[in-house]
Amino acid sequence: MKGALILTGFMISILGFVSWQITDEAFFEDFEGDSLTYFRYGSTGTKAPFKWKTGVDSPSEPGTVILSFKIDPEEEAGAGKGPEIISKDFTHFGRYAVRIKVPDVVETQPDVGAVVGYFTYHMEDIAGLSEIDFEWLLADPKVIYVGTWTGHSGKLKRIGRTINMATGEIYSTIYKENYDGVGQPLSGLQNQPETITPIEDFDASKGFHTYGFDWYPDQIRWWMLHPETSDTITLWDYQGSKRGIPQHESKYRLNFWHTADWSVETNPNSLEKPMHPYEVEVDWMSYEPVAGSR
Repeated sequence: MKGALILTGFMISILGFVSWQITDEAFFEDFEGDSLTYFRYGSTGTKAPFKWKTGVDSPSEPGTVILSFKIDPEEEAGAGKGPEIISKDFTHFGRYAVRIKVPDVVETQPDVGAVVGYFTYHMEDIAGLSEIDFEWLLADPKVIYVGTWTGHSGKLKRIGRTINMATGEIYSTIYKENYDGVGQPLSGLQNQPETITPIEDFDASKGFHTYGFDWYPDQIRWWMLHPETSDTITLWDYQGSKRGIPQHESKYRLNFWHTADWSVETNPNSLEKPMHPYEVEVDWMSYEPVAGSR
């Protein structure tokens, strides 16, 4: 029942859309059972059984049943080493949403190097990379990273925006090539909104928040729900160019991993190996396909 109620609020009308055959099905994973329906577990790191469990009580929100991800302090650095879930089927254009709480570790280990990723990802030989992401670095859970990766190995293309939601400061909105590329500032329709109203005392680790993105062939909009009013806050509405917008299907994912070479915007020292099995709590994830472009 919980899934039906929330999906109703997230339904996207297809009136006015170009008519495309929809091959993907909408789904809602509530993590209330002891197994996954639409996802599978994946990790290239240690096989420690405590790294993930579904259908457990939230330690921070009574009455909520969650997917629990815990990072292994023995884990090597690298995306995919920590706990990760991956959709069993491909997903494509549509609305993606999650209700999640990232770990509160700033007082315990202020220089921790750890990332929570909520994203799509798939690499094809011909079409290249299809990735859309939300990321939080635990050393400063007020900061949100959103963006995409497209292209092929050796010439990857990134569009990205970094935001401090507690202050409303947009640190950057850029395009670059490869991981070491120099960011080129985006402007016009590719830089909307140009300002963001801060959420007073926002901290992604202090409670559950709902985040999502709407993926179209010619637009991607990243958003979150205001924790008090439930109004939709647009974090970035990227349009005006197809550069950086993935066009082919992908896999829907969520992970938690140690980074030794990516520090949060506000703390260049945040590269330490996690000292404790910090926990990510995920209430639900959903996907609602759309028929085509707007």
